[in-house]
Amino acid sequence: MNFFYRLVIFLFTTLLIYSCAGLAASADEYYSIGMAYFDLGRYEEAERWLNRARQADRTMTASTYNLGRLAFERQRYEEAAEYFEEILQRDSDNVIALRAAAYTRIRMGDFETADIHYSRLLALVPESADDGYNHALVLYAMERFEQAEQVLAGYPTAVQENKDVMLLYARSQSAQNKIEAIDSYAAYLNVNSDVRARYEYALVLEQHELYARSLEELRSAISEISSSAVNPARYDIRFAIARVLLIADSESGEGITELETAISEGFSDYEAVEELINSGRLSSSHQSSLTRIAHNMRYSEEEESSDSESSDSDSLDSDPEDL
Repeated sequence: MNFFYRLVIFLFTTLLIYSCAGLAASADEYYSIGMAYFDLGRYEEAERWLNRARQADRTMTASTYNLGRLAFERQRYEEAAEYFEEILQRDSDNVIALRAAAYTRIRMGDFETADIHYSRLLALVPESADDGYNHALVLYAMERFEQAEQVLAGYPTAVQENKDVMLLYARSQSAQNKIEAIDSYAAYLNVNSDVRARYEYALVLEQHELYARSLEELRSAISEISSSAVNPARYDIRFAIARVLLIADSESGEGITELETAISEGFSDYEAVEELINSGRLSSSHQSSLTRIAHNMRYSEEEESSDSESSDSDSLDSDPEDL
């Protein structure tokens, strides 16, 4: 018989003996049964017994914490946060509850409250690189890029060795248009194979007018990416190649060819093409060619939209007997 089932039977037997003897079971015993059910994945029973433990002893933090865990496992995040934060009302320095509350708030998309929890948590355990990384993620999501970078900078070993920390550090710098992002991305890609990161790295290089290096990274990225990839898609990388070629080589027609290939593969962002036209970085011949291409892209999109509206109208006008 499974160990946990034997444990539950033993605990129930103990409670039965207590009941027959007229003795009250303790919160510890209720708690033990609840946790046994928790380990079995029997969440409803676990919740019932943990609530009994909590009612028998209102100061029993463990019961409240594990009720929060139960709610989290069942994706009842608001309820989970209430349990964890109930503990914090009594013990604001409870590291375990702070960590759980902060992470739960992330899952809820409540970054403001998560930030408050992580700030408190890191004041108590400043050496925790995992909590620092999560706090930086929250700050990055709130577009507080400089603060995210500062938090990560406090964990130099993680920035050098942990791939997730390395990449977030590079992205935080890139979001601030810092040239230091070049070295950070290069350090990450030196030990990690990541097409999306390589694409981001190429864009940083382009931003700082290092066109030859940018083109090299974009060529590598498009050779590695699958045809079904999204964010970036192959045509996004192809457009970036076209943009770099058009800016860096005003005489060659290779950039126009790359752009046309990107469009044939599915690129449809004519606003990005118009932005390039208006950037003032193209030769007059390239500007003229791109103006024509942007016009054709916009016309194709409008035509597709018109066809779609016409199709919808025909569907609505159909004879009910034909539907």
